[in-house]
Amino acid sequence: MHHPNLLAAALCGLSLLSSARAEDWKPAKGPLETRWTKDVSPKDVLSEYPRPQLVRKDWLNLNGLWDIKLGDGTETRILVPFAIESALSGVMKRSDRVTYRRTFEVPAAWNGRKVLLHFGAVDWEAKVSVNGREFGVHRGGYDPFSFDITEALKKEGGQEVVLEVFDPTDLGGQARGKQRQRLEPGGIMYTPTTGIWQTVWLEPVAEAHIESLHMVPDVAGGCLRLTVNGAGKVEAVATDGGREVARVSGEAGKELKLAIAEPKLWSPESPHLYDLQVTLKAGAGEGDTVTSYFGMRSIALGKDEKGVTRMMLNGKPVFQVGPLDQGYWPDGIYTAPTDEALRFDVEEMKRLGFNCVRKHVKVEPQRWYYWCDKLGLLVWQDMPSGNSYTKVKQPIDAPQFKTELQRMVRSYWNHPSIIMWVIFNESQGQHDTEALVADVRALDPSRLINNASGGADKNCGDVIDMHSYPGPDSPKPEENRAAVLGEFGGLGLAVDGHRWTEKTWGYKGTEDIEALTREYEKLLIKSWGLNETAGLSAVIYTQLTDVETEANGLLTYDRAINKVIAERAAAVNSGDLPPMPVIKEVVPASRAEGVVWRYTMEQPATEWATPAFDAAAWKDGPGGFGAEGTPNAKMRTEWKTADIWLRREFEWPAGESGAPVFSVHHDEDIEIFINGVLAGKAGGFTSEYENVPMTPEGVAALKPGKNLIAVHCHQTDGGQFVDVGINTETPGTK
Repeated sequence: MHHPNLLAAALCGLSLLSSARAEDWKPAKGPLETRWTKDVSPKDVLSEYPRPQLVRKDWLNLNGLWDIKLGDGTETRILVPFAIESALSGVMKRSDRVTYRRTFEVPAAWNGRKVLLHFGAVDWEAKVSVNGREFGVHRGGYDPFSFDITEALKKEGGQEVVLEVFDPTDLGGQARGKQRQRLEPGGIMYTPTTGIWQTVWLEPVAEAHIESLHMVPDVAGGCLRLTVNGAGKVEAVATDGGREVARVSGEAGKELKLAIAEPKLWSPESPHLYDLQVTLKAGAGEGDTVTSYFGMRSIALGKDEKGVTRMMLNGKPVFQVGPLDQGYWPDGIYTAPTDEALRFDVEEMKRLGFNCVRKHVKVEPQRWYYWCDKLGLLVWQDMPSGNSYTKVKQPIDAPQFKTELQRMVRSYWNHPSIIMWVIFNESQGQHDTEALVADVRALDPSRLINNASGGADKNCGDVIDMHSYPGPDSPKPEENRAAVLGEFGGLGLAVDGHRWTEKTWGYKGTEDIEALTREYEKLLIKSWGLNETAGLSAVIYTQLTDVETEANGLLTYDRAINKVIAERAAAVNSGDLPPMPVIKEVVPASRAEGVVWRYTMEQPATEWATPAFDAAAWKDGPGGFGAEGTPNAKMRTEWKTADIWLRREFEWPAGESGAPVFSVHHDEDIEIFINGVLAGKAGGFTSEYENVPMTPEGVAALKPGKNLIAVHCHQTDGGQFVDVGINTETPGTK
């Protein structure tokens, strides 16, 4: 991939703003805040140690106010590590080029040691200089990188670091996930992230030091396979609650085995972690000691008692139920405002009864995975996509994609919570699928691989994955691949006062929290049924939170409102299912045979839904009404305009005791009237017939004998279809 004049915006004209005072800074005014927005300040911004699986006691956090210059020449301050487009950055502007600058002082106690400059993540291309000396260019928006800056440091006084960033977003062929150029949100694409978006920090190390750890739990072998990257002799000690449980010594660079007798296995129900201390010695020089942790667990494919291929956690089939998690924040965009906020999301998923999560086309800071490790949540980790629904697609930079994929695996492979790598989402930028699966398999044979979640399946990897909205549905398990539903649901509910924009959308609209909870329960009951009858091994519900214009989260975008009743959601997520109601068809829809309706596609008079209205001029036609190609829809009368109005008479039996509900297949918004009274409505679309509650007013209008049902359906884009009947529901028993 070639970008003309890369990093052409140099230091020319960059003013020094170092005299600006922290108390003068304030966040920009964004569309929506979170409860944690007020806790962010230049004096306290993501101050937690950023690398919890390779910890040293000495470090210096460089988060805080930096000076920047945008591509248009604007000079201002920014609160690092928030991207320039975010409110918490204090900037909230878009620029594909940004130059960062700040000064720092190296603690005197670090004298005689090397100093490493770490960046958690910078999107996308970053050139790093210290005191005028260039150290290199890093490309990739999601992986950590470091430079040894020792040789450029002055013996005393202030040091200067400069970072020059270029980010083409959707005008390039690099991995970018759900980012797109325009600042205005829309659809399933969101505000971009440019520049620094994870913690920047300094760390002193000895000449001979531990560069990284690679930890692979081997439950069958009763050991942790540990490789310490560095040069010298190493000793590793594992402890459990302060008590030593294993010790091993050997050469750095070679695999060592820490024997764990009767290991306590890590799982969502019992996320047990062992502590680890590793020391490296090289000759008579200063040694290096780091602390870490690990979990003992296995993940593999296997057969259940029926011979169905399943995903096996610690040798047992576990039905995985989790949300799709985009990892966006209204105030910080890609960056959570605080570590407490990061932890909140994981805790809330646990409270809702989930045992897994799919981290969707984004990679998080290490501390998010730490909370998943500590609190117990299985993680499907997506590789961020390229060409994510871009109108003008750029050529995919395949070598760069492979490089970033490998970096993602190596950067996060020590986390016991991560059990699956997802290489592609749907068909977004999909290429070289079989070769990339093989490459990841060679790199990390200890985890499962999903070749394309809902995309063009290439018959490789460990799972066959489909998407179904609202769903659920299931692919057929194979001899060597488990069946998973990588996305479904998307029930929509916008909450006033907690929206990013006034106009929102969901795959299927609901009226209130009770209605959303009820529909969610239905989806999960069906999902557990597919686990039993179709061999489905996992379901991923769209989604954890609202994101910008999407209102299909279980939580609002600001995390202030839970849009489902948590106790009921937790029950169905964990398999504690309420009894299914008994459904009786009373007024048939056109599933089997076409029921004749009177219809018009021209705006009728206002009284069109009342029994007194004369519809003699309307046409006759059998249901359903719609366009060819609408999923799971039997179209008998063509409808291609924006609106259609339907009427027909029906008989309601005397003595019917069940609660009346509408049986509706609609694409898109629908209103239903009984004898002129609005009796039900639903937004969005369905991909099958679903029950829609009848309002109390509608029930009151329904009478034994002859009645009139009238329907208005409005369509904007994509498929279109409408058909309606009436069922009754009576309570079921477990």
